[in-house]
This record gives sequence, C-alpha cells and structure tokens, in this order.
Amino acid sequence: MKPINQYENLAGKHVLIIVENLPVPFDRRVWQEATTLREAGAEVSVICPRMKGYTTPFEQIDGIDVYRHPLPVEASGALGYLVEYGTSIFWWYWYAIKIFAKKPFQAIHGCNPPDLIFTVALPFKLFGVKYVFDHHDINPEFYLAKFGKKDFFYRLMLLFERLTFSVANVSIATNESYKEIAIRRGKMRPEDVTVVRSGPKLDRLRIVPGNDTFKKGRKYLVGYLGTICESEGIDLLLEAVQKIKAKRQDVQFAIVGGGTSLEIMKQLSADMGLADYVDFYGRVPDDLLLEVLNTADVCVNPDKPTDMNNLSTMNKIMEYMALKKPIVQFDLKEGRFSAQKASLYAIPNDIDDFASKITYLLDNAKIRTEMGEYGYQRVANELSWDHERGKLLRLYDRLLAPAFSPEKQSVERPIQASVSVQE
Repeated sequence: MKPINQYENLAGKHVLIIVENLPVPFDRRVWQEATTLREAGAEVSVICPRMKGYTTPFEQIDGIDVYRHPLPVEASGALGYLVEYGTSIFWWYWYAIKIFAKKPFQAIHGCNPPDLIFTVALPFKLFGVKYVFDHHDINPEFYLAKFGKKDFFYRLMLLFERLTFSVANVSIATNESYKEIAIRRGKMRPEDVTVVRSGPKLDRLRIVPGNDTFKKGRKYLVGYLGTICESEGIDLLLEAVQKIKAKRQDVQFAIVGGGTSLEIMKQLSADMGLADYVDFYGRVPDDLLLEVLNTADVCVNPDKPTDMNNLSTMNKIMEYMALKKPIVQFDLKEGRFSAQKASLYAIPNDIDDFASKITYLLDNAKIRTEMGEYGYQRVANELSWDHERGKLLRLYDRLLAPAFSPEKQSVERPIQASVSVQE
C-alpha cells in the first residue's frame, strides 16, 4: 500500500457520507472510513441521526464536519419505519443542499440501511457527483428474517436495492457474499465492486486489564457486544444462560449495546429469573466497553441462523478477536470465515449445544488462551483496518480520477431500473 498522503485524485476533494441507522462517530465502520479519507487529504462531511449520547446538531471532530438530524423514532414496525425513513430523507436533502452550497462535494458515500440514499444522490449526479454505495446490510434478507414471507414489501426491498446499485458508480461490499449479491442481483460489473471488510483498528480496541467488579463475585464472565434487536439472538443467549445457570452458578453475563429490543430483552431476562446473572449495560463509551470485554473469559455471538446473518460479517467477531477472546457462535458462513479457529461453532438453533460450548471453554483455560491468540494474530496480520483501508483509498483514487483517465472508464455505467422479483 502506498503512503496514505499519495492518493493524488482524492486530495482536496470533498466527500459527503450519509448514514441513517447509527450516529457518528459511534458507527465504528463509518468513522474509520471517514477518518481514513480525511487522512488521505479529502474533506469529509457526515450526515447521521441524533441518538443517545450523540445529540449535538453539528460538531467538527478530527477535522470532519458531522451534521446530526432529528430522529423522531427508532423504528421497529412498519409505521415506525415509514416515519423514521421519511424524516431521514427530508434531512438528507436539507443538509446535502446546505453542505453543497457551502462547498461542493465530488462524491456521496451512502451507507445502508435503508436502500433509499440513492434518492438523494441521483439529483446531484447531474452536477457530476459520484455515488458510492457502502453495502452494510442485505435488506431483502433482513425483511425475510423479520417477517418470513416474500410479499409486496419484500419485492419493494428488492426494487430499492436494485435501484441503489443502478445509481451507484461503485459499490463497497463488506465480504465476498455481499459482492456476489451486488453482481448477481444488482447487475454490477465485478470490477465496480470492492470488498472492504470492517476490520477493527487495533489502536482503538486495546487489550487492557480487566475489572473483576463486572463478574459480580462470580468466577467467570461471558461477554456480548452488539445491537439488541430481533435478529441478534439475545433471546437465544438468554435461553443458553438459563441452561448454564441450572447446572452452575459461577458465571456472570455482560451484554453491551443498545437497540430497539433492549427493554424487551431486559424484561425477558427478569421473567426468566436471570436478572442476577445478566447485566445489560446499553450503549457505553469505549473505555467502559473495553473494560467489560477485557474482563470476559469468553465472548459470544448468538446471531440467529437466518439468510441475512449467514451472509453478513459481524463487526463484533473481529472485535472479540482483537481483544484475544475465544468465541462461541452458531455455525454461519461469514462468521466462520472471520473467526476460523478463534471460535467454537454450535449447531444452528441448538441452545443446548451453544450452552455446552460456552461451559467447555470456561473449563479449559489453555484452549481459551490458544483460541484467543489465534484470533488476535488473524486480525493483526490479515483483517485489521490497516489491511483494509488501502482498498477504500484505491477505490476513491480511481473513482475521482480525471475524466480522461482510462482507469475511470470502469466506474461509469448507465442506470438500470428493472428488477427481478424471483429472488
């Protein structure tokens, strides 16, 4: 990788990043991308929602302008999504016009969900602005996981996805499974899709001394980091906790993260008689997050075995590995690719197997150490952001090259609005 300050086509350019479902800098992937572009000499502006802990309408952080818009509701149902996304689209336009008037941008970098940011990018393409689609979630599969049917709304998800790919000059995929979807379903050319994994920054995910306070007087701590919503499988984790508690009382569980199902999961934990064994910390600052996870003996990923989770790369997996933590998760394609020998893999939906593998690791310190060291080396040598950021910079350097450059021709493509409903 060439030095970060030698991407001449990116230096001095202005990139607008739009993200809807998380605030910045809390969204770790988006913030890594934004700071990388800034370090390469680009000016970067970000539009994101206001959420707990990130409510300042505007602030400049590390030279990056962050505009946060109101979000009346964090959706969980159809009406909620309509209100949330409708409000977001209004603010995307409002801030995009305001930012463009202040200093024109050369690229809009849209991070889904939802697959609606193309609606803002489309009119700006008349001014020569490029659209970079950063494919975080496969929304049709998310809809199937949530509702289990291929109805009108599923086909609508497919349409929005296809329109997004059609408007995009280039697409960023988080793994090879997403790249295959961009090519097969999005009809993008392989050369227009770049895999940039969400590798952690090791200077952020530091190995620090743990704090036995989080163990609440028990011998072991099992940790979870991530969003608390239906597809994340916290209910399955609680079932596993119940099975472990029935056999032993020396294990405490720490769940770090927020989301639409946080209060529901807290109540479920209480109803199951687990309140003394499971602590919900919500969204917390990095220092507290690191203190909790560094205390953990084992970390878990109970993501439900859906098509979406099977094909998605979960940030938490590589973050556990960066902290030398052995992992237990259900056996899913991309989860296995990321962790490899740093994880044990439970039979999908088999709670007994999931619980058994947790207790096996707790009772085998040597194996925990070996798995943790393997995971750390895999992140440090292959998966960290230091290994991924060059892919992002090369994509932008090519995208923003002068119009006459032969390299540029591979990123110009016509809009195709048709969509198959047979997926």
